[in-house]
Amino acid sequence: MLKKFDPRIVLGIVLLLGGGLLLLQTLGMLRDAADWFWGVVFLGAGGAFLSLLLAGHWWGVFPGMTLLALGITILLPESFENFEGLVFLGGIGIAFWIVYFMDRSNWWALIPAGVLSTLAIITMLPDRIGGMETGGFFFLGLGLTFLLVALVGGMRWAFYPAAVLGVIGLLTTASLMDFSNYIWAAGLIIAGGYMIFRYFANR
Repeated sequence: MLKKFDPRIVLGIVLLLGGGLLLLQTLGMLRDAADWFWGVVFLGAGGAFLSLLLAGHWWGVFPGMTLLALGITILLPESFENFEGLVFLGGIGIAFWIVYFMDRSNWWALIPAGVLSTLAIITMLPDRIGGMETGGFFFLGLGLTFLLVALVGGMRWAFYPAAVLGVIGLLTTASLMDFSNYIWAAGLIIAGGYMIFRYFANR
């Protein structure tokens, strides 16, 4: 009589193969093979968790997308190593986007989705525009996140952090660019003109 299939057998085989390949990788003999093995294992595990979505288990999207992003990160060629942060953080951010679009009442998911998406994007910026400018774009991303919470999620309180973060982001970015003087000049002119207009309007 055949025994019932035990998934621990598969897990044991995977661990044995992983341990053997990890040992060979440490010895410098099968470096690429070990990377491919673990990359495929993480992709498979991520796909298994994502399949739980079909059964209505939305929580499976978090380990699923995290493992999937980790697997893709491992399999990225060396020429694309600068994209590792984008892929990993972006993958986790997508998990929260999925949670929101599956049920629009989960407005809270917009906040980590926006924050992680912003972090994923700015990992590509420091080498291109500089560290200080990147900080400005980070605040702008956070401001857009809360603006989305206010407009799409219907949370009116989110307009306040959206405005504050947006202003900080604009000031930080503008102060480091050549046209910052034009922005400040325009702001002073508008403010002065508004005060004069109010004076004559009241009279």
